[in-house]
Amino acid sequence: MTDNAALTYSKYLALDDVLDAQHPRSTEHDEMLFIVIHQVYELWFKQLLHEFARLQRMLTNGETAHALHTLKRSLTILKVVVAQIDVLETMTPRQFTSFRERLDASSGFQSAQFREVEAVLGRRDARVVKHYPEGPHRDRIGAAMSRPSIFDSFLGYLAAHDYAVPHDRLHRDLSLPLEPSPELQKVLLKVYRDDAGAAQICERLVDLDEGLQEWRYRHVKMVERTIGDKTGTGGSAGAKYLRSTLFTPIFPDLWAVRSEL
Repeated sequence: MTDNAALTYSKYLALDDVLDAQHPRSTEHDEMLFIVIHQVYELWFKQLLHEFARLQRMLTNGETAHALHTLKRSLTILKVVVAQIDVLETMTPRQFTSFRERLDASSGFQSAQFREVEAVLGRRDARVVKHYPEGPHRDRIGAAMSRPSIFDSFLGYLAAHDYAVPHDRLHRDLSLPLEPSPELQKVLLKVYRDDAGAAQICERLVDLDEGLQEWRYRHVKMVERTIGDKTGTGGSAGAKYLRSTLFTPIFPDLWAVRSEL
């Protein structure tokens, strides 16, 4: 039977489902904020994956202007993601402690979408996949780690624009991390000296890298001010692990050439 009722704002956005998705496990006032913030994070991670997929298509197609536009949107989303920490930090350590035990084994470390974001950006670590049980989340992360990363797509873009990208960079084992390459850095220096569209993409990728590092820094400081060095929710290493991720670039070659420009 066809539903002839006019489409409403609420139906289009499935608001009944969205607004009924918050289920605090305690009567503590601040648990609702904690749930909403993390649900919004997951929605933004979903959108970032959507934008990254388009970015890779635009790079593969050699569409400089569209790639730059998609990068700008992705960077703006990432800034919003970082800014949301300000809201979460309005919750004091005691307010978080008041409902923390109700979280049981759940932890932000279990966010499959964020692991997929990391994989699309180039992280290759089989240990990450092993933390997830057999199922769609594990499959998606594993698949992302076996596909070209954004930087791999960018190298293909450079090759299509007649830059002499080293063969071993274009035809590498995609399951392994992308290691810095002095030969590739020479190519990137030429890209910068040409000062065309490819150089602009380089700079937006550096912005993306810096934005992710900013997220990691703000995240670890938020955890430190909320639970200090306690074991993280769900038995994770908490702030100790998060500190280990700081200042590790996702596009190391783009940083390595800075002193040569």
